[in-house]
Amino acid sequence: MSGRALPVGAERIQGLLDGLQQTASLPADRPMGLHGAYYTSPDLFELEKATVLRAGWHCLGRADEIPQAGDYFAARLLDEPLIVIRGDDAVIRVFANVCRHRGMLLAEGRGNVKRLVCSYHAWSYGRDGALLRAAHMENAGFDRTNCRLAGFACELWQGFIYVSLSENPEPLAAALAPLAEVLAPYDTVSFRIVHSAEEDWQCNWKCLVENFMEGYHLSVVHPKTLRGYTPTELCTKGPSSAAFTSYNANYPDGIPSRGKGAPGLDAGQRQRSFLFNVFPTQVASQAASLLASLSLQPVSVGCVHVRWTLSVYGDDLDDETIAQRIALWTEVNREDREKLEKLQLALGSSRADAGPLAAENFEGTIRDFHLYLAGALAPVAAV
Repeated sequence: MSGRALPVGAERIQGLLDGLQQTASLPADRPMGLHGAYYTSPDLFELEKATVLRAGWHCLGRADEIPQAGDYFAARLLDEPLIVIRGDDAVIRVFANVCRHRGMLLAEGRGNVKRLVCSYHAWSYGRDGALLRAAHMENAGFDRTNCRLAGFACELWQGFIYVSLSENPEPLAAALAPLAEVLAPYDTVSFRIVHSAEEDWQCNWKCLVENFMEGYHLSVVHPKTLRGYTPTELCTKGPSSAAFTSYNANYPDGIPSRGKGAPGLDAGQRQRSFLFNVFPTQVASQAASLLASLSLQPVSVGCVHVRWTLSVYGDDLDDETIAQRIALWTEVNREDREKLEKLQLALGSSRADAGPLAAENFEGTIRDFHLYLAGALAPVAAV
């Protein structure tokens, strides 16, 4: 990310940018969290949108959601309406959901189309984004070849669909190579989706990332849903890099099997959930037979649109068990959402000062996330 002029209101956020750099420079054995203003400042959120969020890779869903040519779904990311569609060549592409004529939305929801037809003036586009028909466009200045749908960078990784709004994003797969090694025994790419849901959480997007990525709260916030399987005291820090962080939510001895999973898994991998955050906005939990992923789409400083999916390994889980897992994750998300929406109210206090973080196994992932943010915002902080 290149250096750029700070937006209007820079005086109010320069201290936050400097403070983030100072927090990132603390010794690893003396980590601190962030002041509440980092989660409630509208000016900082606008800066994040223009920099770290626009430059990053964001998960939109799973590739097997659109298995056939012409399958599509609409999405929205940072005020950009998007269409995710599989072409006749089987390639998944992400286009701006904007007609090249007068800017009308082309599609809503999900479905299958032979072509995308604008409901305003009937311009139609192929599944590769090329303009196919524009009635009555006979003026000399019209050039059909210059009216393709605008596209965004798209990568598939481990069966997930990612998009970046940057003109020249850093390649995703190469940055996630160490994470791919950890996921390889699970055969993540072959998991099939069984459930998806969307909802708005009234909290800052960073709060949700941090909450999902630390085991410190598990036994307290989820006493009936998660504590029996993933108690806080058994959590251990996982690998991290400039592109991701992770931790292991280990199961106690004697816990009934939650599915066998892929044949390459060892006993330890079958007895834990591996949670990871692909910076900035995807958080996921990989277990032997179940894969949960939350795609976070920041809407405002205090609101994030959450699209979450559950996928399973082959026929490992029967329909009744899948229904139970869906119900479990629905309740876990409700429990987290309730706490985070209360947290957001508290973070608006002028006395919501930075507090010390717990040991690496419990909140080391939060420090990793802050290091990522500090690195991504460093060029702006130096301006």
